[in-house]
This record gives sequence, C-alpha cells and structure tokens, in this order.
Amino acid sequence: MTSFNFRKWNLILSWFAFLIALIIYTLTVEPTVSYWDSGEYILTSSKLQVGHPPGAPLFQMLGAVFSVFALAPSQVGFLMNMMSAVSSAFAILFMFWTIVLLLKKIVGQPENLENGPKIAILGSAFVGSLAFAFTDSFWFNAVETEVYAMATLIMTVMFYLGLRWEADMHKPKGNRWLILIAFVVGLSFGIHFMGLLTIPAIGLIYYFKNYETITVKNFIIANVASVAVLLFVFKLMFPNVLRYFSILELFFVNQIGLPFNSGSIIAGILLIAAFYYGLKYTNTKKLYNYNTGILCLLFVLIGSSTWLMLPIRANANVVINENNPSSARELLAYYNLEQYPETHLFYGPLFTDQYTGLDENEPYVDDKPKYEKDEAAGKYIIVNNYKRAKQNYNHKQAAFLPRMWSGENAENYMLFTGFLDFNLKPEYQGENTLVQSVIDFKNDVAKGFVDYEDYHNFLKQYGQFVTIEKPSLASNISYLFEYQLGYMYWRYFMWNFTGRQDDLQGRYDQHGNWISGIKFIDEWHLGQSQDNLPSDVAQNKGRNTYYFFPLILGLFGLFFLFNKDKKTFWVTLVFFLFTGLAIQVYTNVRPFEPRERDYSVVGSFYVFAIWIGLGVYAIFDLLKKYVANSVLAPAVTLVCLLLVPTLMASQNWDDHDRSEKYTALAMAKKYLDSCGENGILFSIGDNDTFALWYAQEIENYRTDVRVVNTSLFQTDWYIDQMKRKAYKSDPIPSTLTHDKYKHGTREYLIKRLRSKDTLDIGTFMNFITSEDPKTKLKYALQQEGEDPSNYPEQYLNSNYFPVENIRVPVDKQSVLANGLVKAKDADLIEPYLDVTISSNAITKNRLLMLDIVASNNWERPIHFTGGAFSDEDYIWMKDYLQLDAMVYTLVPIKTPVARANPFDMGRLDTEFMYNKVVNWDWGNSGSDKIYHDTETRRNSITYRGNLARLIEQLINEEQLDKAEEIADIAMKNMPVNKYGFYTLLEPYISAYYEVNKQDKARQLFKDVASKYQESLKYYSTLTKDNQDNNFTEILTDIERYKALVDVLVQYDKSFAQEESKIFTNYLELFKQYYDNEPEVETNPIRTDKDLLQQLDTVLKSE
Repeated sequence: MTSFNFRKWNLILSWFAFLIALIIYTLTVEPTVSYWDSGEYILTSSKLQVGHPPGAPLFQMLGAVFSVFALAPSQVGFLMNMMSAVSSAFAILFMFWTIVLLLKKIVGQPENLENGPKIAILGSAFVGSLAFAFTDSFWFNAVETEVYAMATLIMTVMFYLGLRWEADMHKPKGNRWLILIAFVVGLSFGIHFMGLLTIPAIGLIYYFKNYETITVKNFIIANVASVAVLLFVFKLMFPNVLRYFSILELFFVNQIGLPFNSGSIIAGILLIAAFYYGLKYTNTKKLYNYNTGILCLLFVLIGSSTWLMLPIRANANVVINENNPSSARELLAYYNLEQYPETHLFYGPLFTDQYTGLDENEPYVDDKPKYEKDEAAGKYIIVNNYKRAKQNYNHKQAAFLPRMWSGENAENYMLFTGFLDFNLKPEYQGENTLVQSVIDFKNDVAKGFVDYEDYHNFLKQYGQFVTIEKPSLASNISYLFEYQLGYMYWRYFMWNFTGRQDDLQGRYDQHGNWISGIKFIDEWHLGQSQDNLPSDVAQNKGRNTYYFFPLILGLFGLFFLFNKDKKTFWVTLVFFLFTGLAIQVYTNVRPFEPRERDYSVVGSFYVFAIWIGLGVYAIFDLLKKYVANSVLAPAVTLVCLLLVPTLMASQNWDDHDRSEKYTALAMAKKYLDSCGENGILFSIGDNDTFALWYAQEIENYRTDVRVVNTSLFQTDWYIDQMKRKAYKSDPIPSTLTHDKYKHGTREYLIKRLRSKDTLDIGTFMNFITSEDPKTKLKYALQQEGEDPSNYPEQYLNSNYFPVENIRVPVDKQSVLANGLVKAKDADLIEPYLDVTISSNAITKNRLLMLDIVASNNWERPIHFTGGAFSDEDYIWMKDYLQLDAMVYTLVPIKTPVARANPFDMGRLDTEFMYNKVVNWDWGNSGSDKIYHDTETRRNSITYRGNLARLIEQLINEEQLDKAEEIADIAMKNMPVNKYGFYTLLEPYISAYYEVNKQDKARQLFKDVASKYQESLKYYSTLTKDNQDNNFTEILTDIERYKALVDVLVQYDKSFAQEESKIFTNYLELFKQYYDNEPEVETNPIRTDKDLLQQLDTVLKSE
C-alpha cells in the first residue's frame, strides 16, 4: 500500500479548512458598522479610545492594526469586521489540530496506523472543524466587530496548547507549553474573559496525566482545584494586582507627597523586583516547580499588560473615554464593573425587595469611596460622602441562589412564580380604606381582571403596607432549570445543532424556538401543526433545519469518547459545562433580555463540534469491522461532510450573509442629517448611540452634531467630556461646574412641593444647584417635622425641588436668527415654555439636560432621537416638539400631544422634512440581495410612522405629488414582503387613495391583506385547542384585516364590496367563536366573543 504522509496532509487539510472558513466569512462579512456594540468597538479600536467596561484593550490594539490598511474611512468598518473573520478562521484551524491531537491520543500515533485510520482522523477533524465554522452562533460572531470571535480563538488556542502540554509534560522543557498557556491566559484579559473558562479543562488534563490511579477523593480534589485555579486567576490575581497598584498610588501620592502616578511606577518596579528575586532564588535552590509557577504568574501579567493602554489613552482625553480609567483606582473600578448594578450569585435580594422598603436593622450601608485628582493640592481626594450612602437591601426579601433578582423584570418573573401572596400588615388592619383596597384588588385577581403588570404596580404602590411572600428556593431553582438552563441554553444549543424556527426573539411563544425539519417532531415540540405555514414563517431566512444530523453525529462522538477514553471524555464534558451552562448560571440571566444571548455560550458549541468530529471517526471505527475497503474512510468523511457542515452552510447562508448591508450606517446618517448645524442630539439607547458614534468618529460624518447619550449623562466623567469640544462640535452649553455634579452629588433630587407657583428655569436651576442649607433636603425634612437622623448624610445634603412648574423664557430674535423656527411661523412662537415636572424626582441626567436648555438661550438646536415616550425622556417638554425627519426638535411652538394618539408627538415642517427624506441614504434596505435582520426590520417602525405623518401633512397642504413621492420612497425601500409590521401600512393605502392613485392603493391592499389571509388560513387548520391557545393572535389578525377593509369602505366602495366578501369568508373560518355559546362560561378564551360578533355585524351591514 502506498505510504500516506500524515503530517503533510494534516497541514494541507487544516489550512484548507481555514481557507474555506475565511472565504465564506469574507463573502458574508458586513461591509460597515452593524447594530449593537459593533460601532463602539470599531471606533475605539481604530482610534485606540476607551470603550465600555470591562474593556478589551488587546482587541482594540489589534483592531487598530487592521484599520491601518483602510484606504478610506468607509473601509475601516469592513476591515475591523474582517478581523473577526480572520480570528474565526484561525479558530477553525486550531480546532482542526485539536481534533487530530485528541484522535491521536485515543486511537494511536499515525506511524502505528493503517492508511484508513489516518484518513479517518483527518476527515474527522475536517468535518468537525467545518461543522463549528457554520454553526449559527459562531458564524454570527465571525462577520461583525465583536469580541466573541477573538475570544473563541483564544479558547481554541488554549485548549490546543493544553493538549500539546499533555503530550510533552514529562519531557525536558515540556513546561514551556504551560508558560505559553499562562501568557495566553493573560492575553485573554485584553479580549474577553470567556477564554479563561478553558482553565478547568487544562487542570484536569494535568490531573489525568499525572494520576494513573483515579480515586473518588483525588478526583473530587482535582475538579475542585481546577475550578479554584480559574477563580484565583479571574477573581483574585488580576483584580488584586490592580488593587495593589491602587493602594501604592494612594499611599505615595497622599502620604508621601509624590506626584500623581509615581505610586503606580513604584508599584511596577517593586513587582518586577519581586519576580526577579523569586526567579533567581528558585533557580539557585533548584526549586524548579516553584520557578515554573512564578514564570506562569509573570507571563499572565505580561499578557495582561495590554491593560496599560486604557489609562494611557484615558489620560490623553480621547473623545470616547468611558469611565475615564486614568489612574490605578479608576482602572480597578473599571475592571470591577462598578458602574453596573450589583449582582449576587449565592445569596442576595430577590426582585420582591423593591416592594418592601428599607431593611429594619441596617437600612443603609457604606458605598465605595470615589477618588478624584485634586490638581491644586496634588492629592487624591474622596468626593462622595460614602458612609451609609447606599440603600441596603431588605434581608427579609433575600435568599440563597437568588435567581429572580432584577427589579426591572418583576412582571416577567411572575410568569414563573405566579401571583405573589401578600397580606396586610397587622398595624394597618384597622384602616378601612386600606383593607377595602386590598379586598377589592384580590377580588379582581380572582375574577381574572388583573395581569402581572397590574399586580406589580399594586405591590409598588401598597408594598409598605403589606407583607409579601418572596419567591421560594424551589421557585428559584425551578426558574434556573426551566428558563436559564432550559430556555436560555438548551434552546440555543438546539438552534446550532438541530435547527431554528426563525430570527425573531423568543418569549415563550411561537417564535425563536428550535426545530428540526422533521414535521412530526416539530409539531410535537411546538405543539401545533407545521402544515400550510404563512409565508412570513416558512420563508423567514432565520428558519434553518438540520434534521438532527449534527446532533446525532455529536452524540455519536460523545459516546465513542466515553467508551474509548473516559478521562478525555470528562475533560471535554467539564469544558462543555463551563463554557455553556456555567456561564448562564454565573450571569444570572433575566427574563427576557433586550436580545438573544446565544453568542456568549458559543464555547460550548465548540466543544460539541469536537464531538461531531469524533463522531465521524466513531462511524468509521464501527463500519471497518464489516467493510474492509480502502475507500471507507473517504466515503464516511464525504457522507458526514454532506450531512453536517454542508447542510449547515446551505441552511445558514441566507441569514448570515451580511454583504451589501448598510442599514445600520444609513440609520445613523438619517439621524444626523435630521439635526440642525451644531445641534445637540440626546440619544436614548446603545443601539442608536454606537452607530452615531461610528458615523462621526470613523466616517467623519456630521461631526458638528454633539451626540449626548442620556444613560451615560448620569456620570460625572461623561459630563466632563461633553463640556469639551469634539471635532467640529462645540461643548454643551452648561453653567454647572464639576463640583455641582461630581460623583455622589445631586444623583437624585426629590420633589418636596412648597408652592404651586411657576419658577423661571434660571431661578429653578439656581435653587436645585445651590449650596445654601435651606435648599437641602435636611432643611425640608426639618420643616416637615421629620427626624433627619433616620437618613444618610449624602441623602440629607442633596437638594430638593420645591415647585413642579417651571417656565423657560423664549428669545424670539435668537430663535429666528438661529433658524430654529422659520420666519413664516414666527407668529406661532410662544413667549415662554410652561413645563410641569410630573416625576417625583429629577435624576442627574435630567438635571444636566435642563441645564442645557437653561443655558442655551435658543442658540443651538436641541434634538431627541425618540424611541421612548415617557415625559422625562423629553425633560417634560413633549408639548414643544417638532418632528424633523428622524428627530424631535425642541421648538417654542406649542403642539399639545393628543391623548387619543400619544405616540404622534410634535408638529411638522413639511418643507424641511420632505427635503431631508428625498435625500436619505437607505443603505440597500429595499434590495432583495441583503438579509433584512430583525433590527433593520424594527427600525421600519420609526421610518414608516414618521413618513406616514409627513404624507398626511402634505396631503392636508394639498401637495399631492410630494405625498405620492414619499409613499413611493417608503414602499421602495421598505417592501411589504421584507419588513412586516403591516398595520403601519394602512396610512399608505389611504394616502394612495387621497392622491388619486387607486391602482397603487389596491395593490398595496392586496399585498397586505394576503399576509393576514395566509395567517388566518393557517390558524383555521389548527385543532380547537391550538386555536384557543392562539386566540389573541387570531383576533389581532382579524381586527387588523378588518381595519384594512375599513379603509376601502371609505375610499373605494366597489372594491370594498369584493374584498368584504373575501374577509367574510375568512371570518367564517372561526365562526365557532361567535355562533355557539361557550361550553365553559369561565373560560377566558371566550371573553372576546362579543368583539368578534361586532366585527361580523359591522361587516355584514356594509
């Protein structure tokens, strides 16, 4: 038999797998910024700025290298995305080599094998690595700028190095692999902590290599020790090194009087000296194991030294400088995520804590001191009164394993706990009003009139008067297994190896579930028929089916590994558990996050794909007993290649192909183009802000606009940055100095009404920023007869506001001179804006927003991105807004928000908005060639809504040609069959009729009506129980379909008669809901029967 050169083919096939992955990722990579964190990572990498904690400095430095090759600013995003593609391709390369190493360990070295097993080993590695390359979650990470692709690379490199260390462990210089692993561990701190989860697996590799006799005792000790090493590196070593630098910095500056940063330099010198002495001593004494240990610690620190970039760039005052980690103390706070809410893993408060008030024994606890540089004194000073400054949680509402912890998600937690039991406290049982309120509410609950939102609101209002039963330990554990591990892990796992229902976020409904493509299994799993699916479901690009092939092959490999090598089986199983289930336990996932979180557990999918590779060899190993043929190994490889990675690639291509998609960048440009020159734009969410930052920072687009993220505007470091000039944008107009908003100062201003009068905004701002003791809450409490000693000092020293009505004066000449209002609307300008602060408190970000308004004197346009509808998001000025394309502009013209439609805020300037819209860059949003992802589709809500308002106003002004043009632009760039949200198209049907374009109106009606018809036809084929379960969806579709017909009745009588008959036919499909009496009177499904009867009656009368 011809000799098979295993080494040569190992290199060829591994790099071929790398090349396939790289080509596929290059073909599908996004050409520019994408949604969510991508924009921030691109700009902070390209310009070496400081992103959000806990930071990714090595990722950013490597990104800066990639961005250097951009020939134009518009190419930076593409090259940064390519960094993820290259990282992912290298992860596939190392995965190939890892599978080869595992199989060589299991079945023997190649030189001792026949050609068949050699080919099978390489075929297994090829199939397994490509299977992972085309998994849903990993491919998603590979084509955008995010840390998870590079973090996965770190993980694959570490596991590969662990196997190399195992092979050479007892050879001379074999520990060089361990030192290299330590260095990579350090590097992972500069990318993402996910790579550290390889440590327990490597620890077990060491244990099994050195302990031939496995006992229960040493097995348990080895597992505990492996986890302890992980905790030491992650929770003790690195944060304590930062703490060490912080302590010495404070000591040498504050106590010795040395200049700033001298303590950090001394700490570094002492650390280097300690390592030098330790290495020299252990080497002299021939303490080689200790020497190796010290080297490992040293190389962890060398690898993590990329963190030095953060304080270096923070001190350079870069434009994006989140948390400003400019010193050792700030860097420690940055690492510890101190800006985020505190979480408790093993013991802590439950979500019911928000209802019950302060802890009886210790209502307040110390906060963390916040140090700032006092340049004049040359010292670090504590700027916050941190003693008893933080409200303590109520220990009566604390528990072990607090899985249900987030107060913001209370209503969703109740989906798992049900209604929480409560009783009126004994001291209030004599108050008849309270007693009756509780009785009435419980009666409403019993009658089914109360939902979880109502229940939550009642407990918020009456929590101080009642004793609330907290969720039990059993409820928390049930939630852990059912939701956190079941829905938020198992579902993701099945997406990647069985199939995915669609790309919509799942909320325990008929979206976002796993499917297989095998009809009877999917019907059993989803609980309803999969025949006659509506086109929106059947043709959703996120609908991918693998028929269980990847799952079966992976399980085959897992069982093969268990039978052949139980030690390696346990190593990979622990690796799988830590990179999957353990992450979900550690992050304590809330129900329902803003988006799906499958990208964070991709490491476990990597391990399962290793098992897929082993499964290929398992099949070969099984068949070789029956088929002695030289083509067996290639044949098995080819079949598995077709059934798993090829199938996965073909299914996943359309929803992972982001090429030619510019919708995120187009969104950012729309917002910026809608702003006036040198304007101030208040943005609300990360998804808006990061894309805006990218457009300005990377593509230099509209850098005159100052983007102010209102969430970050609560922090002193961000306010400081907003008060500096950035590119063409002037500093925000503000009269407040740093001491007025420093950390711990004016975080929360309480309403304590002293008058019903109206205060000028200047006087109001002077009061709430004054240091006069009479403006402090302590004085107000004393005036009201309350004992101030019950409150923390920081709380007492904060200001309060004595009136809720304020007046903003209007300089008419300034308004007109700066173009905030056109001359033709001059007569509409109000002399002042009367504003009512309806909230019970003013947070720091709202205080600064009011300060901007007070200081601006109508010189610069002030805009809001929208996306939220609470009064405080618009600083209680919603009656003085103007919709300018994509933003709401503050104008001194009163346009009260209609109670009937509170979402339509502000007036319109049709000339301005029309000129903006016709010149919008839509980023290929109407193309059939791009993948219209969920964020792109969701943004159409804003686009369609705003354009519909423009069209309506143009029609009212009898500018019919322009109205038609805008409607055509909307239909071209947001096609019906790509974007959904069909109710938003009703105004467009009306508009086409209004501009006398009957053909367009009828066609649009048919396009939308067909969607409702498909849906209703599908529901009509379901069983009675399924229809009952989907009754809300059925009723909603009927109501929306009926609303479409109503439009025809108004504009097109003859066509309406034809379509009404068709509608009636679809209504008849559900006649059981209105022709027959319900079998069970108390069934809540029947409560909408009258509405269906009304729909039918109205329709027939027409």
